[in-house]
Amino acid sequence: MQADFRPPQRRTRVREQYEGPLPVSQSPEDTVQFRAEIINQHVLVCDPEHMDRIHSQGYFGKGILSRARPDHSISDQWQHYEGLFLPVVSQSRYDELLRWAGESLSAQGLDEQAVSQTLLTLSQPLEMEDVRREVEGDDPGRGAGVSPPDADQEQNSCSGSDVDAHQDPDPISDQDSESVPDPDQSHSVPAPGFVLVVPDSEAREDTLVVRRTPVSLTEYLQLSLEEAFFLVYSLGCLSVYLHQEPLSVIRLWEEFRSLRHDFVTSFAAYHHFRSRGWVPKGGSGAKYGVDFLLYRKGPPFYHASYSVVVERADDAFRGTGLRRFSWRSLSALSRITANVSKELMMCYIIYPADLSQAELDSPVCLSRLKVQEVIVSRWVSSRERAEQDDI
Repeated sequence: MQADFRPPQRRTRVREQYEGPLPVSQSPEDTVQFRAEIINQHVLVCDPEHMDRIHSQGYFGKGILSRARPDHSISDQWQHYEGLFLPVVSQSRYDELLRWAGESLSAQGLDEQAVSQTLLTLSQPLEMEDVRREVEGDDPGRGAGVSPPDADQEQNSCSGSDVDAHQDPDPISDQDSESVPDPDQSHSVPAPGFVLVVPDSEAREDTLVVRRTPVSLTEYLQLSLEEAFFLVYSLGCLSVYLHQEPLSVIRLWEEFRSLRHDFVTSFAAYHHFRSRGWVPKGGSGAKYGVDFLLYRKGPPFYHASYSVVVERADDAFRGTGLRRFSWRSLSALSRITANVSKELMMCYIIYPADLSQAELDSPVCLSRLKVQEVIVSRWVSSRERAEQDDI
C-alpha cells in the first residue's frame, strides 16, 4: 500500500519572525557558548540572553512558568496608572500570591507571627509619590522587597543546588531590602516590584490600589535531556554544569543515561529527526500518548505533522519494546492521532546484535544504530469499497 503524505498545516495566525537555527555564525569570534545547569535532575538555562537565543533559534526547551517561550510575567494585563506602567492583578490573585509567600516563609522556619507581620508589611497600600521615589532610586531605604533580583542574582539562584525547577516562587527576603536594582534591568519596567490590584467585581478608578509584589517570579528555560545533549554534542554551542563544574561530553552522556534508562534510544530518534530539519518536541507529545511531535520550522508556524512513538528493536525486529502495544491500544492511539489531524509514526531504533554494553558508554555508539520509520494509518472499510467502485 502506498503511503499518502500530507503537507504540514500552517497556523492561521503567526506572530513571530522565523530566525535561522543554531549555529548561524561562520566565524569563531562571533560564536556564543551558552551555559546550562543540572539542578534536581533538570537542565536549566538561566541567562536571559541565552534563553532567548536558544529558544528563538531552533525552539529548544520551554519556560518553566510558560507554555513555550520563556516570557512569563506576573500578569498578562498592564495599565498606565498616574504616570507609571503597572501589571494588573485581581484581589483574589493577589491573595493567592500572598498565600504562596506565606507558605514559602513558613518552610524557611519562620514562626506564624513573623510570617503574618511580613505579609502585612508587603500588602500595605502605597502612595504613588513613594512608588515614584523608589522607581527613580531616590529612596532606597523604603524599597523592602521591591523588585525581582537582577541578572547576577538570577544566575546565582539558578546555580544553587537547592533550587527546584517546579518549586513555588520565593517571597522577597529582607536581604534584598537594602538594594534597589536599576529599573532598566528589571522585567517590570518602569515600576518593578509593584502591582495594581483591582477588586474582583467591576473595577472603578477610585478602587485601584498599588501594592508591592509579594513574590519574585523568575523565569528559566528548561531543556529536555535530548535537547541539551544535542546542543552539546551535535552543535557544540552549550556547556552544561553540575555543582559549578563543567561536564565533558562523556560525563554528560553518563549522567543522562543514569537519569533515563531509555536515553540512548530516545536521543537517537531525536537526533535523527533534528538532522532532517524537523523540530521534535517531547513535552507536547504527552498529551497524545506519544514520545515526540514533529513540527516544520517550529510550533509558532505550523501544527505538528507527526506523532512519533519510539521503539527499540534488534536486527530482526525482535525484542521487548519500550511499550507493550495491543491491537486495541494501537487502534486507540491511531484514532486519537487522526482526530487531531496528525499522522502516527513508529520510529524503530535498531541495535546491532554485536553491540556491547561497553560501547553504549560513549555517544560514539550512535553511529552503529539504525532508524526505521513506519507510518501507521487506520484502514477504513467504507473508503476502501468506494475506491474499488471507482476502479
